[in-house]
Amino acid sequence: MEIAVQDWASMLVRWVHIITGIAWIGSSFYFIWLDLSLRQRDGMPEGAYGEVWSVHGGGFYHAQKYLVAPKQMPDELHWFKYESYFTWLSGFCLLAIMYYWGAESFLVDTDKLAIAPWQAIVGSITFLAGGWVAYDAICKSPLGRNTAVLATLVFILVVASSYGLSQVFSDRAAMLHVGAMIGTMMTGNVFFIIIPNQKIVVDDLKNGRNPDPSLGIQAKQRSTHNNYLTLPVLLMMISNHYPMLTGAEKGWVIVALILLIGGIVRHYFNTAHTGAKGKILMWQWPVATALMVGLVLLVSVRSGEEIAEEDVISAPQALAIIQTRCIACHAAKPIDPDFEKAPGDLKFEDVENVRKNATRILAQSVLSKAMPLANKTGMTPEERKQLGGWIRAGMPEE
Repeated sequence: MEIAVQDWASMLVRWVHIITGIAWIGSSFYFIWLDLSLRQRDGMPEGAYGEVWSVHGGGFYHAQKYLVAPKQMPDELHWFKYESYFTWLSGFCLLAIMYYWGAESFLVDTDKLAIAPWQAIVGSITFLAGGWVAYDAICKSPLGRNTAVLATLVFILVVASSYGLSQVFSDRAAMLHVGAMIGTMMTGNVFFIIIPNQKIVVDDLKNGRNPDPSLGIQAKQRSTHNNYLTLPVLLMMISNHYPMLTGAEKGWVIVALILLIGGIVRHYFNTAHTGAKGKILMWQWPVATALMVGLVLLVSVRSGEEIAEEDVISAPQALAIIQTRCIACHAAKPIDPDFEKAPGDLKFEDVENVRKNATRILAQSVLSKAMPLANKTGMTPEERKQLGGWIRAGMPEE
């Protein structure tokens, strides 16, 4: 009996990550909607900021919000924190299984920086921790009091980190680490700011002290940050499935566009939840669409791809490139120690299988440099160009 330990571990941890992530995002989106949907009405209890009525599952719900705290602590109080904690913990475990376990293939790119796997792992953890420290410092600085300035500085921090990561790690790992760094900031907000502040308020209320309103304001600020970062981080975390996002030369520009698109789309919904109508809701989708078109063009338009007809290689030459650079993984019995079977069950040991999977080969090895992993077999730019020319020419035999 053979058990693919890494594959099973990856699947189980990914399942937990998805489950807890859905729970966290769902509660986050719900409470932002709830907060923005609050309305002030006559007859509300003293200290209540607003209330909202909703219907779901055959019943009616009546929710009220207190900006600081009610006069008396209720007998039962529900906290929303473990969704965030377990999303981050499962995500870090998945990062370790996928990118630390096979760091020499998935994390290190010797064409960018020749470092040992352990050095790459230390660098990865440093980026995650450093991102939170820098972000938290910005928020707590005097500049953090101005929303526009704060948003700009956080945007610059993430984009600059993206550029730095792209100089150290493989393209796929760099994009995923940007998402992981943002996710660390988001969970850091919950663990270090939101929950501690709420605990102080609860403790003050239990002991007859007047809670500090600034604690709730700070927690609300961080919760709003998490809301606006959710859509960008979701795309970055699944970017390894889409080489056109991770294989572009200007990855930091792609990250900048993803941040803007996701943030603008989220802003539309948040504004709509307040009950706003008219012109204030007319600009978000056109701008987001224009930026999305720009993103598509950025990753699609490339220079230097032209190849003369007489320079198109033959099928045997194309197969020779594949067998030299790709067979280490994509074979019935891979020789790469990181794989017990061919990734995706794709085997390129003959021309027919290469032709059958030409679209994938073009995307992974020509349009991007995602494959070979870490370019361990040393595929050259010229070989990528020749392979792309052969596929685009219809994969001629001669």
